[in-house]
Amino acid sequence: MSLVREISALWGEYLNDGAVEADDNFFELGGNSLIGIKIIERVAGEYGVDLSVRAFYLAQTPARVAELIEQARAGV
Repeated sequence: MSLVREISALWGEYLNDGAVEADDNFFELGGNSLIGIKIIERVAGEYGVDLSVRAFYLAQTPARVAELIEQARAGV
């Protein structure tokens, strides 16, 4: 499974009854600060990457969050 799909599935656990696509907007799906923090914590635990709240909120989509994870893993 691609990283984008994994992140979409992760978001789906918290948003929109599991139906989250790569380019869906976090806030348009009903995301809020509490859900954002939970997702950020899961990303840290499952992928070993610490995303800032700001970076997560600016990314807004699973595809962009996956890019942030890949960049962090690559040391960018």
